[in-house]
Amino acid sequence: MAKEEKKGDKKILKKLTVLLWVGFVLIFVGFPVYIWAVSSNMSNLFGELPSYSQLENPEQNLSSLLFSADDEILGAYYRDNRKPVTYDQLGPNLINALKATEDIRFNSHSGIDLRSMLRAAFGVLTFNPQGGGSTVTQQLAKNLFDTRVIEEDEKGKLEGINRMLDQLIYKTKEWILAVRLERSYTKDELMAMYFNQVSFGNNTFGIQSAAESFFNKKPKQLNVEEAAVLVGLQKAVTRYNPIRNPENSKARRNVVLNQMVRYGYLEKAAYDTLAPQDIVLDYNAQDQNFGPGQYFRAEVQKDLIVIARDLGYDLFADGLKIYTTIDSRMQRYAEQAVDSTMRQVQANFFNSLKDGNGNIREPWIDSDGRVIKDFLQDQVLPRTERYRSLEKEYGKGSDSIDYYLNKKVPMKVFSWKGEIDTVMSPMDSLKYYKHFLQAGFMAADPHNGEIKAWVGGIDYKYFKFDHVRLGKRQAGSLFKPFLYATAVEKGFSPCYEFVDQPITIPIPGQSNPWSPQNSDNKFSGEKMTMKTAMAKSVNSISARVMDIVKPDNVSKMAGRLGVESEIGPYYSIALGTVDVSVKEMVSAFGTFANKGTHIEAHYVTKIEDRFGNVIWSKVPQKKRAISEDVAYVMLNMLQENTTNGSGIRLWSEYKITNFNQTENSVGSKTGTTQNASDGWFMAVTKDLVAGAWVGGDDRAIHFRNWPDGQGARTALPIVGRFFEKVYKDTSINLQKGVFERPANLQMEIDCQKFQDILAPQDTTSGSTIYDPEIY
Repeated sequence: MAKEEKKGDKKILKKLTVLLWVGFVLIFVGFPVYIWAVSSNMSNLFGELPSYSQLENPEQNLSSLLFSADDEILGAYYRDNRKPVTYDQLGPNLINALKATEDIRFNSHSGIDLRSMLRAAFGVLTFNPQGGGSTVTQQLAKNLFDTRVIEEDEKGKLEGINRMLDQLIYKTKEWILAVRLERSYTKDELMAMYFNQVSFGNNTFGIQSAAESFFNKKPKQLNVEEAAVLVGLQKAVTRYNPIRNPENSKARRNVVLNQMVRYGYLEKAAYDTLAPQDIVLDYNAQDQNFGPGQYFRAEVQKDLIVIARDLGYDLFADGLKIYTTIDSRMQRYAEQAVDSTMRQVQANFFNSLKDGNGNIREPWIDSDGRVIKDFLQDQVLPRTERYRSLEKEYGKGSDSIDYYLNKKVPMKVFSWKGEIDTVMSPMDSLKYYKHFLQAGFMAADPHNGEIKAWVGGIDYKYFKFDHVRLGKRQAGSLFKPFLYATAVEKGFSPCYEFVDQPITIPIPGQSNPWSPQNSDNKFSGEKMTMKTAMAKSVNSISARVMDIVKPDNVSKMAGRLGVESEIGPYYSIALGTVDVSVKEMVSAFGTFANKGTHIEAHYVTKIEDRFGNVIWSKVPQKKRAISEDVAYVMLNMLQENTTNGSGIRLWSEYKITNFNQTENSVGSKTGTTQNASDGWFMAVTKDLVAGAWVGGDDRAIHFRNWPDGQGARTALPIVGRFFEKVYKDTSINLQKGVFERPANLQMEIDCQKFQDILAPQDTTSGSTIYDPEIY
C-alpha cells in the first residue's frame, strides 16, 4: 500500500516537473515567439506596426507658425493646435514633474520598466491598484501611433474578437514600439517628443500651446505648481481640467507635487506652502479670432495654402515656419490707432444720424439725404451667405426664408463697449451691423516693399471682410498725385499756375461735355500753383491738368507706380472716381519715397520646413516707374499738404514733424468721395509709408454732413496716432529725417525763384505758359 502511494507521489511529482518545464518553455521561449509574432504580424493576426521609417519620421499634425520680423509669434495654422519645442525649451519643472509622476526610472530603462509592470500587475491581482505600468516612452508610442485606434482594413485577424485579447495585443505593440523608439532617439528627444505630442484639452496639443493657453507663458517659464497642473492633466484631461473642474485639478496638482517631494525634486516646506493655494490661470484661448494681426493672418493664409500645396506641404499639419515682414510693435500700434480712432468716429457718426428727438436714423441715404427705401432687403440681404443658404434649402421666394430671417434667437453682438448678449433676428442683426463704420490701415517700408502693419477692419470676430486688400473703394482726391506726377513728368513745375475757374471739357464720343465742380460747388477765381491746387484738392485745376496730360497717360502712370486695379482712361479719374485698395495706394505712394523705383509690397520673406530648411523665399519685383527727379518733386508737393493743406494735424496735433519740416519730411494727402462715403489719408516719410481708409460697408452708408466724413477727420487720426506711437518707441528705431534731394535736380520747385523767371502770362487761360527753357 505504502509502495503504491510512493509510486503515485512520484507520478504527480513527475507531472508537476513536466508542467513546470512546459511553463518555463512557454514563458521563456513562447513569450519571445509571441513578441516576434506580433512584431512581424504573423499571418496577419495582429495588424501592422509602424515601419522603421515611420518611427524615424512619425506623422504629427504640427501647427505652422507665423513669425513677425522681430521674431514674435503672430499666430498659427493648425488642425491640432500643436507647436513643437525642443528639450532645451522645456525647463526642469516640467521634466521633473513628469518623471516623478509617470516614470521615475525614465533615464535608466529601455522603454519598458519591469518593476513598474510587476507592481501594476500585483496591484490588479490584490485589488489594490498601485498605478499604471506604462513608461513615458510607452505612452508616447500610444499617442504617437494611435495604437488603440485602428481602421477596419488595418486590423489583424485576432483584433476585435475579444476585449481582453485586444488589450493584450495593444499593450504588446506599445512595448515593441517603446523599445524601438528608445533605439531610435535619445532620452532628451523622447522627452521633447512626449511633451509635443500629448493633448492638454481645450483644443491644445503639445506643451507650448498648453502653456500659452492656460498660463500665457512659454514652457520654460512655468513655475513648479503650473508645471504640476499641466502634467496632472495627463491622467484625464477633462476630469482635471483647471477651467471646468478647478477643485479636481488642484487635488491632482498636489498629487504631482507630492510625488516631486517623494523623489527629491521639491522640498517638503515648498509643498506645504503650495498645496493649499488655488490654481491661478492666465487663460488665453488659442483661436484665430484673437491675438495680433487677425486680418493679416487670415489674408496671408490664402496665399500660404497655395504655396504650401504647390511645394507638397500641408499648411495645417506640417509644422512650417513662416517668416513675415510684419513688425509686432508697429502692428500693435496700428491696431490701437484704429481702435481709438474708430470709437470716436463711430460716436460722431451716430450723432450725425440722430433726428430732433435723439433717435438714430438709418444711415443708408442718397445724395439728397433721403433714406433709401428697402435698401437692406433689395441691395444687402441677397448678398449675404445666410440668405443664399436659405434660398438654396427652401427655394427662391419661399415663406420659410422670411420666417428664419425674422425669427429672434439669442446671440452675442459687437459693440464698442464690449460684446452684448441679446435676442435678435438675423434681419435685426444685419440692420444693426450696417450702422458701424469700417476701416483699413497698412504701413510699409518703401525701400524694400515690406509690409509692417496691417489692420483690415474694426473687429475680426464680427467683421471678417478685409479692407486692406479685398476692399476697393473710390479714392477721391487721394488719386490726384498720380495726375500731377504725370504733369511733372511732362515738364510742368509744381509752381506752374492755373486759375480756379469753371471748366468745360468736350469728351470724345460723348454728347455731353465734362464740367466738374469743386467740393464746395464754388470757384474762387484765384490763381494758384499746382502744388497749392493739389494740397487744397481744387477739382477745376485737376480737370485742367487732365485735359493737358490726357487720361490714358494718367492711367498708365498709376499702374507704373503700383496701382494694380484696372483704371479706365476717363477724364473723371482726375477726381478719383476709381476703385482702389489701401494696399495698392500705400504701395504706389511708396514709389515716391523710394526715389521712383516701385517695389512690390509683400508680407512673407521665407518659409522653412519643420527641420529648418528653407523651402520658399520671396524675391520682390522691382522696376523703375518714374525718375528720381519726378519722385522728389512729388514728395515736395505732398509736403505742401502737410504744411498748409488737409494734413496740418500731423504737425499741429500729432507732432510727428514741425511746421517747416526741418527735422522730418512728411508728405501727405487726403481723399474724400462723393457724399463722404469714403475717407482716405496717406502719409509718406523717408522710411515708412502708411495709409488709412474709413467708410461704411456699402457706399450708401455715410455721414449726413459732408465735413464730418472727410478723410482729414476720419482717416487722418489713424495715421497720425500710428506714427506718433512708432516714433516714440525707441526699440523700433524709426529715424526721422528729410527727403534726399537729387544732386542735379533740373526742375525749379522753389516757387519764389520760379516766379522770378516766369514766362509771359496767357491772360485767356489764366495760366503760366510752359517754356522748356526754364526747366
